[in-house]
Amino acid sequence: MATTTSIPRDPAFDSTLALLREGYPFIWNRCQRFQSDLFQARLMGKRAICIHGREAAELFYDETRFQRRGAVPRRVLTSLFGKKGIQTLDGAAHRHRKAAFLSLMTPTSLDRLMIATAREWRRAVHAWEKMEAVVLFDEAERVLTRATCTWAGVPISDRELPRRARDFGLMVDAFGGVGPRLWKGKRARARAERWMAREIERARRGDAPTASASALHVMAHYRGPDGERLPARTAAVELLNVIRPTVAISWFITFAALALHEHPESREKLTCEDAGENAGAYADSFMQEVRRFYPFTPYLGAKVRSSFDWKGHHFKPGTLVLLDVYGANHDPQLWDAPESFRPERFDGWRGDAYGFIPQGGGPRATGHRCPGEWITMHNVALALHILTRCMVYEVAPGQDLRVDLRRMPTRPKSGFILRNVHATAALDHGLPRRPSRMAAQDATDRAGGVHAEASSV
Repeated sequence: MATTTSIPRDPAFDSTLALLREGYPFIWNRCQRFQSDLFQARLMGKRAICIHGREAAELFYDETRFQRRGAVPRRVLTSLFGKKGIQTLDGAAHRHRKAAFLSLMTPTSLDRLMIATAREWRRAVHAWEKMEAVVLFDEAERVLTRATCTWAGVPISDRELPRRARDFGLMVDAFGGVGPRLWKGKRARARAERWMAREIERARRGDAPTASASALHVMAHYRGPDGERLPARTAAVELLNVIRPTVAISWFITFAALALHEHPESREKLTCEDAGENAGAYADSFMQEVRRFYPFTPYLGAKVRSSFDWKGHHFKPGTLVLLDVYGANHDPQLWDAPESFRPERFDGWRGDAYGFIPQGGGPRATGHRCPGEWITMHNVALALHILTRCMVYEVAPGQDLRVDLRRMPTRPKSGFILRNVHATAALDHGLPRRPSRMAAQDATDRAGGVHAEASSV
């Protein structure tokens, strides 16, 4: 029998309060303090091993050693992910269901989503011209909600848009909250699941025609390995697992606007970027640096599936393991000057499935890496195009732009308020159909096709 080597242990009897108090850097702080890529802690009364680094990420995504079943706390299932969703599956069942999600990530499907999103940005910017002040975060939630529902085949009216968008935001906002924040997220999820279950049932009855490539159709008619359809409520959870993460890109878009404000030299580069062979290269670099620099996912959890040894420590089945995401994106061993915002670090970057993990790591097709990462990349790149080329605005003075790392998820406290918004002529001209060249190339390569020239909407 393997012997467990002594590894650093957080001295607190239970570190849950410290995690809530410190927020994002909880694991990273201790890895630096202990000079170790792993340590023990007690969280919510249970023993956990916290791990950090590229090697740790590669280990974490080894499905022979880890499983997700039982690792996600109930409070997160009932607010963020939903019960019996893809995040709770492993092995063949996970791969089978993930194929349904990946069928929505073809170049053609992504093009349809970006066409819908560009249309909503146009509508929004023209409306903002008549408004005294605009809270970008709130407006981005609404833009992405309407666009994503349209693409997914889910009808949504002007009247219900604000509350549906807010519910998506509350679900995401609940994952790091306790008390009222958590309760609001749970209630929002219950409302959204009832809504989506009704749409699933309508699609199955044929009451409303749905395009075969839409997310509504795919989830309504998906059949598991046993050949059976999912219960309507579970299909609704998976439909929400397409729409809700897309609306959550509002956090990254708000961070992108903050980065433009704090780094005007980058705004100038984006505004003046050529339309030649390297068009969009700097926008991609800026988009990736936003995803690396600003905090969104703090850590990810899994449970040990089978015994193994790593760095001299014996991991027993059933042990909860947390992978440090925030620290990995701020580790000087992985990034030069990680606390500096430097888009240029991504110039010519070819990707790293384990060293750069803002939305999880590992292989996109088979593992637990977020299948919607391309959607994030396209949406942030499109928002950058809108903010730098299609409108002029002032950042309202006196607002609170602090980003509190103790709050998960965090964002500028004010939501980033704009005033004196005016559209430019570029808004009503062709917007990029494939705003992120990197995402478009990656999606096309995976589909086995030939990368088409970017065209305009």
